[in-house]
Amino acid sequence: MMYRFLTILLCLCTANLTSTKRIEYLPGFEGPLPFHLETGYVGVDVNEDVQLFYYFIHSESNPKDDPLLLWLTGGPGCSSISGLLLQIGPIEFRAVPYNGSLPTLIPRIYSWTKMTNIIFLDIPVGTGFSYAKSTRSVHSTDIQYFDHAYEFMRKWFKRNPEFTSNPFYVAGDSYSGIPIPVITQLISNGNDAGTKPYINLKGYILGNPITFPANNYQIRFANGMGLISDELYKSLLQSCHGEYQSGYIDPNNVECLRNLELYQECINGIEKEDVLEPYCSATVSPIKLPSQIRSKERRPLSASYCQYDPKDLVNYWVNDDDVKEALHIRKGSIGNWIRCNRDFLNFTITLYDVRPYHLNLSSKDYRSLIYSGDHDMQVPHQSTQAWIKDLDYNVTDQWRSWKHQGQIAGYTQSYSNRMTFATVKGAGHIATVYKTEECFMMLKRIWGLLWTFLASKINHDHF
Repeated sequence: MMYRFLTILLCLCTANLTSTKRIEYLPGFEGPLPFHLETGYVGVDVNEDVQLFYYFIHSESNPKDDPLLLWLTGGPGCSSISGLLLQIGPIEFRAVPYNGSLPTLIPRIYSWTKMTNIIFLDIPVGTGFSYAKSTRSVHSTDIQYFDHAYEFMRKWFKRNPEFTSNPFYVAGDSYSGIPIPVITQLISNGNDAGTKPYINLKGYILGNPITFPANNYQIRFANGMGLISDELYKSLLQSCHGEYQSGYIDPNNVECLRNLELYQECINGIEKEDVLEPYCSATVSPIKLPSQIRSKERRPLSASYCQYDPKDLVNYWVNDDDVKEALHIRKGSIGNWIRCNRDFLNFTITLYDVRPYHLNLSSKDYRSLIYSGDHDMQVPHQSTQAWIKDLDYNVTDQWRSWKHQGQIAGYTQSYSNRMTFATVKGAGHIATVYKTEECFMMLKRIWGLLWTFLASKINHDHF
């Protein structure tokens, strides 16, 4: 291990640790990129021992004035390139099975970069292309994650002062539901304390967010979706007293344990990320085509369904030497790139409930958008609605449907703390993977950003 880090130091000793590189061509994409892409590293922590890698894409509308998002992918340990290539970025993979050649990239019509500038950040250390220069910094905690993200933004704005006046939002999904409100709080506190540069913080955006343990809401979701009977649901409520997490249940509570066995039997074979999708084993990935294709051609429940996943294309593409060179990755900084490095991430979680942070931020008049795919059993929308209700703010816009192209695309409710909650109909975990077009329109309408690029192609239904 020590030899590896000495090697890294030797490889990087002459590197410009504050360099940012513009990228005009990417392997697998035909022709020059039709958008502004930069990549770079920012050093944080003591002696800048942690080097955080990021992708920065300018808004394709008005980068000088459009909002700036810091995008954090969940995990923890999943690279932010997931957001870029699989969810909200301006390019995506052509939806064909991998054939051994370099995967093909094509433009994404419904990219959030049509109306926002986005920084896709690999964090915590050990995620994506972010790495440690010393053995001391290989391990990190969620507290360090929060601090590193805040330090990253301060240094990034010092390097890019032309964006300091842009409205700034912290955004992400899944596990990022834990760090984002904390990071938002750190930025807010820094602004109040007069820390420079001032960050023009306006709020935060969370998709299918983990906020607090949601086991009991998974059981409620299962009942609502018809996966377990009403009788079993009521028996679980009565026997387990609201506690369904392994390790917390009284071993003498035989009835609760038996009910949980029955529950597991009922959901065995259900894909928790999207209960509508066929279940595939841990060793065989499901086919997850873009929503516009899946909606037109619902694939049959067969073994062939479980042979291809666009997430695999990310690994094939990024680990190509020409791609790494194009992205300006420092040679010797990491070994094999892994999209989600959860199994090898030296990371300690200490914070499991961030409802107090949401409550504190609500008192500061920041805007927030919280959205959930309504077929996500991993982080059920009922769980998200429950913690929003815990904040105890008045409802200003009652529960109602929102539409896209004349069809109900989900439901929404707004609150006096400037928080908006929305469901995305038919989407799983993560909503932007399953319903790219609908999530684009959801964001566009909530922010009230009207621009002309897609005006002739999209019906502007009321949100």
